[in-house]
Amino acid sequence: MTTLPSHPLFLFCSTSSHPFLPSILPSHQPYVCSGGREHALTWKLQQSALVSHIFVCPGNGGTELSSKVSNVILSDPTFQNLVKWAVVNNINLVVPGPEQPLVDGVESHFRKVGIPVFGPSALAARMEGSKAFSKAFMTRHSIPTAPFRVFTPSEVDQAIEYVRTCGHNVVLKASGLASGKGVLIPETTEAAVAAAGDEVVIEELLVGPEISILAFSDGYTIVPLPAAQDHKRIGEGDTGLNTGGMGAYAPAPVVSPAIMERIMREALKPTIDGMRREGQLMFPFFPYFSFFLWLKCLGSGYPFVGLLFAGFMLTDSGPKVLEYNVRFGDPEVQALVLLLGQDTDLAAIILACVEHRLDSVALTTRPGFAVSVVLASSGYPGSFEIGKTISIGEVPSDVVVFHAGTIKTGDLVQTSGGRVIAVSAYAPSLQEALDKAYEGVGQVNFDGKVYRRDIAHRCPAVPGLTYAQAGVSVDAGNALVEAIKPYVRSTRRAGADAEIGGFGGVFDLKAAGYTDPLLVSGTDGVGTKLRIAVDAGVHDSVGIDLVAMSVNDLIVQGAEPLYFLDYYGCSKLDVAVAADVVKGIAVGCQQAGCALIGGETAEMPGMYQSGDYDLAGLLPRDDIFPGDVLLGLPSTGLHSNGFSLVRAVIARAGLPYSAPCPWDATTTLGRALLTPTAIYSREILPASRAGLIKAMAHITGGGFVDNVPRALPKSLGARIDVGNGMVLVVAEENVGATIQALGEAGQREVYTIGEVVESPGVEILNAGLWKEWEIGR
Repeated sequence: MTTLPSHPLFLFCSTSSHPFLPSILPSHQPYVCSGGREHALTWKLQQSALVSHIFVCPGNGGTELSSKVSNVILSDPTFQNLVKWAVVNNINLVVPGPEQPLVDGVESHFRKVGIPVFGPSALAARMEGSKAFSKAFMTRHSIPTAPFRVFTPSEVDQAIEYVRTCGHNVVLKASGLASGKGVLIPETTEAAVAAAGDEVVIEELLVGPEISILAFSDGYTIVPLPAAQDHKRIGEGDTGLNTGGMGAYAPAPVVSPAIMERIMREALKPTIDGMRREGQLMFPFFPYFSFFLWLKCLGSGYPFVGLLFAGFMLTDSGPKVLEYNVRFGDPEVQALVLLLGQDTDLAAIILACVEHRLDSVALTTRPGFAVSVVLASSGYPGSFEIGKTISIGEVPSDVVVFHAGTIKTGDLVQTSGGRVIAVSAYAPSLQEALDKAYEGVGQVNFDGKVYRRDIAHRCPAVPGLTYAQAGVSVDAGNALVEAIKPYVRSTRRAGADAEIGGFGGVFDLKAAGYTDPLLVSGTDGVGTKLRIAVDAGVHDSVGIDLVAMSVNDLIVQGAEPLYFLDYYGCSKLDVAVAADVVKGIAVGCQQAGCALIGGETAEMPGMYQSGDYDLAGLLPRDDIFPGDVLLGLPSTGLHSNGFSLVRAVIARAGLPYSAPCPWDATTTLGRALLTPTAIYSREILPASRAGLIKAMAHITGGGFVDNVPRALPKSLGARIDVGNGMVLVVAEENVGATIQALGEAGQREVYTIGEVVESPGVEILNAGLWKEWEIGR
């Protein structure tokens, strides 16, 4: 990889020619590179070992909090003066923050003196600088977007006629730059006509979730970041005036892997390829001259180098491009930088882009969610006061306060703009990230602080569901009870008569032979494996999974499963499907040796899609020592946790569940994936009652790394070979007796997979076998 000189420096450049500079700021202070976007990038870039120092021109009250960053204020920040300063100070990479300098051609000024710029040329920046140009580009390259027309000031009459006769609702967009506020959605034809004064793009109003995709490009390769959702309106519930953005969150759950793949295939890749190729024309009717014409035209395209920011509307007919931007989005980037993986070096990514080798570096993101909440000045986006003193208390971990419209005056940080601060947070779940962000918001205070309290309100509690309207049938419920009574009776055992029909179940512990018992309870569900069962139309095995997930969690406590209660929720009760499910539950109970003594069936129109349904249904000894042996009982395949990932893999592969299974041609993919989870209770209980087993761990959910330590004292850990579904901890001298007891109970396959060790944690051996197994398949 090409590396920077020994003293690499980065510069955020700015220009004083921005047409929207607030008159309230001092004239010598270039405003356009002092925002939250620049602080977020600076925060991430200064973590890079490639970077020795960053100069931010002009910066804000937060950018130079690190010793690795300095603000630079030039009295006359023209392009020429910026270039001169950069040459004198040995700057070797320039990262323009906002769009205006890019549209004005800042890239060529630095390129002429040999300083690369992470940002497009003026020709490529037209994708944001002129909506008329970008819409025509999308048409030429068949990139999905809304139908449109462009009208100049001299075509007002035609614009009026078009709005009146086009037959659909319209949105008006200023063709040039408008700081994210150039979109008008008129409520009436008259309002639309009144807005058609300057050159304007009039396009069909698209309906659907709106998302932002930020993607790195070197002109050939394009690599997107997770999809984000911005909140443009000043008021909660998306009300009030448009702003530059009041908050964002990522990744947006509405963007599935399939949608992202379609966005890449239909929009992002064609955009980058089209920009590079435009102008490289051939004239096949003149074969003798075409070679010379090719040489003359080669290079007259405008390859995009930098950050392409595309807005999409997810319509019923697929994702469609709303607009292009040619720089990092604000406030999206304040959230996205928190999602970059620990091994992702933003400076290395930027260098790879300007050197046209983006495919040679890795860009990873960590799982979880990030949120940014913008704190604005009272009155924004209209007139507002500045100079308000800002106080910042202690914020939670994984929360970063990014400055935007702030200025440092002596020891004080004061407001200097409309959007003042963006508080960003990362957490494993979206709700946790929101909670952390708003806790951080409470630690930032200034007079007139305004912010939205509903960031991520468009993210539904259960993504992807549309609730069907259906009635509830009491007769269907009664019919189901009669249909499943034979299955329930088949699970009878001492202590339970296994009859259903009431609203509760009774189990007699005395009749089961217990005199002084401890009761262990648990509940679990099948998770998104149900989605495969529904899509594949196979319902007779998920009930076994339901019992397995609950019973296996009990058996590791040393408890015998005695009875089982099930819950079945659906939109409209399909008696045949529900009976199949309960039949599987009964089979699982038989395998576990427990009685099915009751359950609940709930028909809830509006809570489930038509055809969908839902199911619900470690005490280690203190004598565990290093050297104790770990025995593994094989699993029957994928247990019922993790099927969201499984479904995503299948969707990406483009395979229907009815297709032949790739690793077993005798069955379909759907049936193979629905192989029930193994139930270990009957095989394990004899050895457990004999005192041979010290502890057990059910390998599901968090896998070996999370589950095995729960069965061990905190001072100990494990060394494990991989490939099993249940782990037993036994003394070395009892291994033979344990394996014999397991075999006599029906568990023929038992493997020695590891041992207890003195250091906490889990060391996995031979993980590479997973990859070899996959390749062999």
